[in-house]
Amino acid sequence: MIDVITRYFDLTDEQKNRFEALDSLYREWNARINVISRKDIDSLYVNHVLHSLAIAKACTFEAGARVLDIGCGGGFPTIPLAILFPQVEFTAVDSIGKKIKVVEAVAEGASLGNVRAINARVESVSGSFDYVISRAVAQTDMLKKWCWNKIAPTCKGSLPSGMLLLKGGDLTEELAAASLKGTIYDISQWFEEPFFETKKVVFLPKNQNLFEKFL
Repeated sequence: MIDVITRYFDLTDEQKNRFEALDSLYREWNARINVISRKDIDSLYVNHVLHSLAIAKACTFEAGARVLDIGCGGGFPTIPLAILFPQVEFTAVDSIGKKIKVVEAVAEGASLGNVRAINARVESVSGSFDYVISRAVAQTDMLKKWCWNKIAPTCKGSLPSGMLLLKGGDLTEELAAASLKGTIYDISQWFEEPFFETKKVVFLPKNQNLFEKFL
């Protein structure tokens, strides 16, 4: 089942075991609390796990980095990234309590000690983070409003601190509205599955002076 992951990432045996555990964990919890479309559960590893890991192709997090996931839903992109980066601290936030319950249960079932799940609106979460991640939660200008002041001016990875967003389609107007500059990565350059043809990773650095390329 995890062949689609090992095709693109070199994993330890422990990481392989944790990725393999996700299938049964999500099937069990999805039967109780619907966090993944019923028709989509059979595509868990491509549409959710591998999609989440596209962020790792754009940026390698260093040990000790602090990552905030806004609107984490059932744990994407946090859970797959937490498996890939066991020395990184992930804080997954969602305003819907039942989704946080799933994140906590899956993190425990996969023996992940680097995931903290919080049932709250992100505006109320305290602390600072090296990176903010999100998958199809809100328009970029809203994400900026909610969390820009929570991003520390640090560099705990292969990219400077900032936001790494999983988006799709034409983002020209959306990103212009946020008045931010950065880089758009086509996920199809990394993964060959048709699902990723229109999918993007958007990187928006906290220090806007670092990039001359405007979106």
